[in-house]
Amino acid sequence: MATQVTNYQCPSCTGPLHFSSSSGRLECEYCGSSFAVEDIEALYAQKDAAAAAASQQGRPVGEVFDEARPEDDDAGAQVNWGDTDSAGDCQNAGSADWGQDAAKMRAYNCPSCGAELICEQTTAATACPYCGNPTIVPGQFAGILRPDYVIPFKIDREAAKKALKNHYRKNIFLPRAFSRANHIDEIKGIYVPFWLYDTRVEGEATFHATNSITTRHGDEEITTTQHYQVRRGGSAQFARVPADGASKMPDDYMDSLEPYDYAELKPFSTAYLPGYLADKYDVSAGECAPRIDQRCRQTTAELLRRDVTGFMTVSLRSMDAKITHENVHYALLPVWLLHTSWKGKNYLYAMNGQTGKFVGELPTSGGRFWGLTAALTVALTGLTTLVGFWSWLLNLIGGFFG
Repeated sequence: MATQVTNYQCPSCTGPLHFSSSSGRLECEYCGSSFAVEDIEALYAQKDAAAAAASQQGRPVGEVFDEARPEDDDAGAQVNWGDTDSAGDCQNAGSADWGQDAAKMRAYNCPSCGAELICEQTTAATACPYCGNPTIVPGQFAGILRPDYVIPFKIDREAAKKALKNHYRKNIFLPRAFSRANHIDEIKGIYVPFWLYDTRVEGEATFHATNSITTRHGDEEITTTQHYQVRRGGSAQFARVPADGASKMPDDYMDSLEPYDYAELKPFSTAYLPGYLADKYDVSAGECAPRIDQRCRQTTAELLRRDVTGFMTVSLRSMDAKITHENVHYALLPVWLLHTSWKGKNYLYAMNGQTGKFVGELPTSGGRFWGLTAALTVALTGLTTLVGFWSWLLNLIGGFFG
């Protein structure tokens, strides 16, 4: 049950700790102290053990966690957003505004300032809007929900902003006003839940292949095309094929951010989360499996296709595959999300928080596109004219001296 929230406090000054992507350590912005993730884990494990022991003896202890509302749980229980009448309708006008969304929200108390935090039921790490301190909901990672691995952020917020500017420069058709007037409405680092599949595929594919031969008989050319049916079979082993388990994340963006360097996978710890947002999955491994099956099937077909050589054309006709998911791991992977707006339209960009790979759609200026097209047309026309002139001049000179 997600019934607790906490934040990691500096052992030196009790200020909030943030995970630093540059140092890979937990740092305090107040006193400048920094701590290894392992040391903070050990410290809080000792506090938790002491609190549990004191609780069993019935003695009051300093609270490490603040209790959330008892009605909050991970089983989809309704949250009591206000007083209700006999029909179950909220009497509080402010609560009524949540409507059906209330069932998807949770309320917790900030351990630092006591303010009530309202967040989605899948939120596992956030920041208090009042005091700004990072807040962790460790209950979101209890039991089967606990991730196996995490890849810590390696790229900070400023690098994400620079990457967006570099992304602008790559589009020569980008409206000038967009880059001048556009501003970042929101930027946030999120640990996105991913399923990592270890998968084996045994496949057999049938290809249609052709070879063509052209022969000349007098003034005629005759082309003879030979058709072949080619079969190939084999097996392929895939390790850690990713699929995001967050329904609110666009799958095409998350797929485009690959690859991640899985050599940097760390055993999961909530100590990597302070300073970033984090979600737990709301799309199960079983629901993501068809995406993985399609990717592995397609890749296996491409591997079998590479073995079909000696032909002028090759096309896939059919593919039979037996797909076995041998293992599935649950991991949190780092993603920077940037939101911008221009002329009433919202634009979303995403960056791999480990490698810096950047994706996102940019607007296109029709005027710049057609202007550049016209300029290229004029330039090519001028070049053609110039080549024709020199050809005429050379022929004239050749005829004069010939």
